[in-house]
Amino acid sequence: MSEKIAVHTTDAPAPAHTFSQGVRKGPFVQVSGQGPVDPTTNEYLFPGDVAAQTIRTLQNVKAIVEASGATFNDVVMLRVYLTKREDFPTMNEAYGDFVTTNTTSNALPTRTTVFTGLPREEMLVEIDALAIL
Repeated sequence: MSEKIAVHTTDAPAPAHTFSQGVRKGPFVQVSGQGPVDPTTNEYLFPGDVAAQTIRTLQNVKAIVEASGATFNDVVMLRVYLTKREDFPTMNEAYGDFVTTNTTSNALPTRTTVFTGLPREEMLVEIDALAIL
């Protein structure tokens, strides 16, 4: 049985509460939900701009994936949480640009999109990930 290891990087925001940025157990890496937060200042960025928030959020996810020893190519699932259905097309375009640019294999990660409330009013998007090495 492999040990469960917390993943930590300064290239993504520190957790706001009692959870790890990510956890690796054997070949599996689970990234906690990330938002559009600057890793240096821990400030929420790009109020009202779902495209910019999506890119910043995916950059945070990617940093945690890489800190685990995986690459973005190892991501098999991304789950996107949006606060407004009308933001879907804009998020989808920004998401598509980021994912295709950062995936060098033919197999893009799977995705689920959920419409819900998020912990902070300024958050329009939150994304978590599962990677397998």
